[in-house]
Amino acid sequence: MFGNGKEHSQRRHGAWEALDAHGQTGSIDELKQNAFLFHYGIERRLFFICHRSSPLGHQVKGRVAMTAPKVLWASRFRSDPSPELMNLSRSETSHFRLAPYDLVASSAHARELVRSGLIERAEGDRIQAALASIGTDIQAGAIHPSSTDEDVHTFLERILMERLGPLGGKLRAGRSRNDQAANDLKLYLRDRSRRMALDLLGLQEALAHQAERHIFTLAPGFTHLQPAQPVSFAHQLLAHAQGFARDIERLRDWDRRSARSPLGAAALAGSALARQPELSARELGYDGPCENSIDAVGSRDHVAEFLFVTAMLGVNLSRLAEEIFLWSSRQFRWIELDDAYATGSSIMPQKKNADIAELTRGRSARLIGSLTTMLTALKGLPFAYNRDLAEDKRAAFEAVDTLAAVLPAMAGMVRTMRVNVEELKRQATEGFTLATEVADWLARRGVPFSEAHEITGGLVRYCEDRGIGLEDLSDEEFATVDPRLDASIKSCLTPEAAVTARNAYGGTAPERVNEQLARLRSLFHDQRKWAIHYDGPRT
Repeated sequence: MFGNGKEHSQRRHGAWEALDAHGQTGSIDELKQNAFLFHYGIERRLFFICHRSSPLGHQVKGRVAMTAPKVLWASRFRSDPSPELMNLSRSETSHFRLAPYDLVASSAHARELVRSGLIERAEGDRIQAALASIGTDIQAGAIHPSSTDEDVHTFLERILMERLGPLGGKLRAGRSRNDQAANDLKLYLRDRSRRMALDLLGLQEALAHQAERHIFTLAPGFTHLQPAQPVSFAHQLLAHAQGFARDIERLRDWDRRSARSPLGAAALAGSALARQPELSARELGYDGPCENSIDAVGSRDHVAEFLFVTAMLGVNLSRLAEEIFLWSSRQFRWIELDDAYATGSSIMPQKKNADIAELTRGRSARLIGSLTTMLTALKGLPFAYNRDLAEDKRAAFEAVDTLAAVLPAMAGMVRTMRVNVEELKRQATEGFTLATEVADWLARRGVPFSEAHEITGGLVRYCEDRGIGLEDLSDEEFATVDPRLDASIKSCLTPEAAVTARNAYGGTAPERVNEQLARLRSLFHDQRKWAIHYDGPRT
């Protein structure tokens, strides 16, 4: 699965070069295939089979292999750890989803041990074969963690030693659970950030599809949830798309800073045995190793930053959800949700609820909570590895799992919603949304805007007193409020004229919305390329 024991790969200017220990070029495709041959679903299988774990042992191809409880740190102690300690210390079942990334990193580490001379090439080959078989058996559900496995590292070392005996124990040389844990999660997040981006691009495409259909659909724009000015409905939809585009750019920027490998930092001081971490880093898709070994194992700002990105994404999702919730209400009547993306009431048969929007709005709180958890866990730690840092996985997994559920549901709801074009147009001028057109018309004729504002306010009061709209005023009534308001002003008092007039860059005029949409689609293409083309391990 992981290639020859002495092979490693290096990236130069985006290209892979496969070399063996003697500098001979190997098959690039074979190396990449072997190094990252994990299929989608392996971590999900691990998550569920952990719940079936037995204290008696683990399943191996139809039989139960008896194992004694063992932890990686027990040799210094005279008695076994207490059940209470192990109950607190054992990783949550969700942590075992990191097994694919740990196996890939173990393969890279095994090649480093061959390079350093700690294990023979033949031994390295046996370790590589065993790691490959473990990955295959996990995928097939033939093995799973037992209740005595403290964490994913204990689980995988146990299986490796059962298959290889003492040779399996050699793989621990030159590394620590400290750098393993940091590395596994970083690999996981770099992989999942790209899958998250693809899910978010699905929502982006749904917004762009609806916007393309409604560039000329007039709608009331709001400030303070009060009617303000007419806008293109596409412009309103693309306002959300712009925020989501920045979320993906934040992921890309985060990934650039996170492309440094902790592997080789060992416990905190670096390794005296695995002395070429730059090669392992390249094999795992990093730009290079971390500059400082203490920072490598003691920092989690990359996790906190990832959680900020997801929290910000959650807030942006919640704001879209709130608008969809309002738009689909009986009071607004702007859109109708497809039956497949709405729910009903168990007692009121007439109800059609925007539950996806409400659940999304609620789950954004989880994303904010995960960020708060990580920042709080970090703030008082001395700078090296501390077990408090184990909170990084729970917070990160919560964020990843939440968005994996929310984003496809939101994309489907937006893609299938039906827009009530006539109702939007009818409401586009309600609430005196054309008042600014009067003030602008006066300003273009040399009236100071402060004075134009006063005149327009008086005109609105005049209409309110008579229960009419600006568009209902006669020529004489305009002149009654102010003699400078002549009949030519009426050409400005339509929602079409108001929208068309906003034709500066970024404005709501249809021609500008079309240009905005084209630029966004180009950005989507670039973002999709980033999400798809990745040299690191993927599951």
